Amino acid sequence: MSEQEKKLDILLKILKKVYAEEIPFHQLLQLQMLSFEKNNVCIRVDAREELFGNYKYKMMHGGVISSILDTTGSVITSIAVMEKIKDRPFEEIKERMFKIGTVNLNIGFISPGCGNHFLSSGSLLHIGNKIAIVQLYLHNDKKTLIAVGMGTYALV
Repeated sequence: MSEQEKKLDILLKILKKVYAEEIPFHQLLQLQMLSFEKNNVCIRVDAREELFGNYKYKMMHGGVISSILDTTGSVITSIAVMEKIKDRPFEEIKERMFKIGTVNLNIGFISPGCGNHFLSSGSLLHIGNKIAIVQLYLHNDKKTLIAVGMGTYALV
């Protein structure tokens, strides 16, 4: 493993720890970071009564779905920033990978948010000097597509 690969590996571990353990809202949602690497981000959320918008039919609240997709987009963008500036000093990358913010998030709800658990994933469509654009997906445990999203993230 090259020095640059070691540096990126350490940064990915820091990023994962922050998203999984240090953001209170993510703890509230009980997000599970299953895959956390370039071109492979997958976040799992188990269905719980507190997250239902329609408790009678045990359907996940649309705001929860949006939050899961937004978090996935943020992770994908942070990793893309790391990759884009990987030749810069460690401390600069560490600081910049968290300097992102959601500018726009469009969600299309495809199917009712029913299931035992949900998996979010996505892919980077574009990264420039000021914005990143990410395509997002949420599936349930039966692999039914629940929602799609398109996120735009500012790179500060």
